[in-house]
Amino acid sequence: MITLFHAPRSRSSRFVWLLEEIGEPYEIRYVTIAGREGRHPDNPHPHGKVPALIHDGALVTESAAIALYLSDAFPAARLGPQVGETGRADYVSWLAYYAGNIEPAMVAKATDWSSPMGMTGWSSFEDMEARIAERLEAGPWMLGDRFSTVDILVGSLLQWAARMFPERPAYETFKARFSERPALARAQAKDSPPQ
Repeated sequence: MITLFHAPRSRSSRFVWLLEEIGEPYEIRYVTIAGREGRHPDNPHPHGKVPALIHDGALVTESAAIALYLSDAFPAARLGPQVGETGRADYVSWLAYYAGNIEPAMVAKATDWSSPMGMTGWSSFEDMEARIAERLEAGPWMLGDRFSTVDILVGSLLQWAARMFPERPAYETFKARFSERPALARAQAKDSPPQ
């Protein structure tokens, strides 16, 4: 069984989408994110954050790790090239780039944080954004012709942090393309707990 620990309208929303794309049975446990109200007692993430996922008793945390884990655990969904398959190097490179470059560059931009040139392990927001734009201009997906978990990670950013990104036709085309996916519509309906 798969259990996703999820806080509505957060980074874990993309994993409701990913699980809908996979099509295997899963359960959502709605939790709050650690903050002023303290840590939610049922959240297994070591820092009280989301996403967190338990599959067959194993805990997986962090967006890129969950994306890789699920694409490898459920290869029939074809959401990431498997070991030995063409495109695997590009796939794992983009997942690592997401965690090690995209997220830090976005947080730095959002908080007006800067460091002396070359003192961080990530590029500037502008360089990171240009790389994503270049890939999507070649499109149709981040891995070319194949939809993958990288599209879910990048797509969720372009969906929920759109105001941080410049207007580009490639972004609008990409958002329109992934918005047509039935799994996204199902995920959006499950994002918040039933009333």
